[in-house]
Amino acid sequence: MPGAANIPLQFINLWVTLLIIWLIANNTLEFNTVIVGVVVSAAIALAFSRFSRVYSVIRWSPKVIIYYLIYLAVFSIELVKANLNVMALVFSPRINIKPGIIKIKTELKSPIGRLALANTITLTPGTLVVDMNNDYLYVHCINIHSADQAQLTEEISGRFEKLLRVIYG
Repeated sequence: MPGAANIPLQFINLWVTLLIIWLIANNTLEFNTVIVGVVVSAAIALAFSRFSRVYSVIRWSPKVIIYYLIYLAVFSIELVKANLNVMALVFSPRINIKPGIIKIKTELKSPIGRLALANTITLTPGTLVVDMNNDYLYVHCINIHSADQAQLTEEISGRFEKLLRVIYG
């Protein structure tokens, strides 16, 4: 099986991811809750780490953690801006939009990096990734205000992709 040598790394990354989700979902750091989360997350990670090759590309280093925190801040800011933009369109007395699909080329090579970029774009109001094909994402936009492909690519994915390249490669 390809990637079998990375099973310990896949296990650790999957376990940490599941544990973080558990802690966020439970919203507490009580001893019993944390212990149950550690055990349940480890059991699930043990059962599924062999099939989770995508987790073998996650690297943990101070630089990656810092860039991840910056990514979360940038995403939060862009989320607020996009929500305000869509809200302005919704409450406008005259809706003047030009919806369409944009083809965006990504430089990200790892599947989890591409998945993170696609999810980030989709979670931002006004945009939706409708297809992924090799190095390209097809993004439906509620309002295309420019014909310049490079400008649209930079506006939609540029700031996220730069950070995700450091995080996922």
